[in-house]
Amino acid sequence: MPWVQQYAPVGGVVASACLAAIPLIILFYMLAVRKAKGHVAAAAGLIGALIVAVAVWNMPVSLAISSTLNGAAFGLFPIVWIVITAVWVYNMTVESGEFEIIKDSLARLTDDRRLQALFIAFAFGCNIGCSVIVAQLFGAKEYRDMKTAVSTTMVLSAATCAVLMAIGLGLCTPLLTLIHTPENILADSRLYLRIYVLGLPFVFFYNVATGIFSALGDSKTPFWFLAASSLSNIFVDILFVTTFQMGVAGVAWATFLCQCVSCVLAVTVVFRRLSKVEGAEKAPVFSGRILQRILRIAIPSVLQQSFISVGNIILQGVINTFGSGVIAGYSAGVKLNNLVITSFTTLGNGISNYTAQNIGAGKLLRVKEGFRAGLKLVWALSLPMMLLYVFGGGTLIHIFIDAPTETALQTAVTYLRILSPFYFVVSAKLVADGILRGAGVMGKFMISTFTDLILRVVLAVVLSKTALGATGIWCAWPVGWSVATVLSVLFYKQGYWNRMEETSE
Repeated sequence: MPWVQQYAPVGGVVASACLAAIPLIILFYMLAVRKAKGHVAAAAGLIGALIVAVAVWNMPVSLAISSTLNGAAFGLFPIVWIVITAVWVYNMTVESGEFEIIKDSLARLTDDRRLQALFIAFAFGCNIGCSVIVAQLFGAKEYRDMKTAVSTTMVLSAATCAVLMAIGLGLCTPLLTLIHTPENILADSRLYLRIYVLGLPFVFFYNVATGIFSALGDSKTPFWFLAASSLSNIFVDILFVTTFQMGVAGVAWATFLCQCVSCVLAVTVVFRRLSKVEGAEKAPVFSGRILQRILRIAIPSVLQQSFISVGNIILQGVINTFGSGVIAGYSAGVKLNNLVITSFTTLGNGISNYTAQNIGAGKLLRVKEGFRAGLKLVWALSLPMMLLYVFGGGTLIHIFIDAPTETALQTAVTYLRILSPFYFVVSAKLVADGILRGAGVMGKFMISTFTDLILRVVLAVVLSKTALGATGIWCAWPVGWSVATVLSVLFYKQGYWNRMEETSE
């Protein structure tokens, strides 16, 4: 009799989630408390996972072992190969003395990423707009329009790139001056930015390609392209900087070249797959009707990313007024927080494509099922991470800071203890947002998003000037999350998919 997995084998979802978190807790304990080496900590976590699978989920021992070996063969080995190769290259450059050349070249670049973040916001908008519309058309089996949506997005990306490149190349120096780039690195920053701007088409088209893969249910292919690009960038950096003595230009051109190769490969694979999709009728290259649908998704996404960048700049400015200890503590705490939030966001993006496909297929009742399933998944993650951060946050901080000061440690612990109980709240928002975005309800999505951002920024500024000090900044997060979550869930409840279910019943 085949084994059937039970998602809540012990006392419901909460108790099962706590038991499922044991391997993760073991991993963090070995790294942060025992200061164990990475492979030792990973092995301990793996053993814990096997024990939990067999003892709690009643997984046959033979199946548990075979699953472990299968995961190693198809997941672990490629990743380990990439990491080992990268470490080998690093050690080689250190031993040869060439690493210092690379380090000096990179050190001459500005660490201000605001301009790049703005450019990426436009690329992200094209990605989201294309993936949602393609997923809807794919679910509806409207393959002709789906192909047109892809080519229309390519045209849109090309036009957007042309405008951004003109701005970036023509106003390079004024833009760098505007963001207060130090005079001693202005020339190198200008050179790097100009080469980066020349590579914008590859950034855009690669993002569009990854969005299409996601819309079609393929998340593995973009990973392989990213892994190959990152690894090759290391080798090309070394070649251009140390062998050809190109300095900062070598770093920029290496990134440019690797992005180019990844983009060409990704776009080629996309169009090959699309060519195999059924449909004898040739699809038009461009459609104004489909462009409007894409822009309704893309423009709000661009605005969201742009305003988030601006909001983060304001928040960082407020935090910087409290000194280096608070800055260090926040930097460590936010990394742990982003680990969880990124997981929620990734799941929300997946729900967007799921929603779009089912709406396209006319299966509206499945949207609510997706919402419930999404909540179970994010809450199952929220509980163990909350417990871990509330009771073990001080220990985990040592992963990012070797010897934290009392101020830095207290800041990070306070930050995590204030935010982590509200993971249950913000995760529900991101699930609801995923459905709103997948359904194309961008107006309400933007209302919720901007409410969160504005509340967090305004309250952080106001509360930081009270007796709460820096703690007041952290208190702004839960308020913004809570109000925005109420709005997002309310908008989800008002969705036409819920009205369809009520009518059918």
